[in-house]
Amino acid sequence: MGIKRHTPEELVQKLRQVEVLVGQGTARIDAIRKIGITEQTYYRWRKNYGGMGIDQLKELKRLQKENERLRK
Repeated sequence: MGIKRHTPEELVQKLRQVEVLVGQGTARIDAIRKIGITEQTYYRWRKNYGGMGIDQLKELKRLQKENERLRK
């Protein structure tokens, strides 16, 4: 079975889910386990995508594609 790759939109959504669960009083580690990812993955995602909205994420993806195109 292959590795599941989450889309950036899913990443932001899962990060928000954790924050909601923590706000409701769930321990952070339990909230991370509830959404089905490891603690290391959560912190890596939070470092890269934390605080971003969907619009900002789409803009980031657009800029990355443009930079890739310009490098070629």
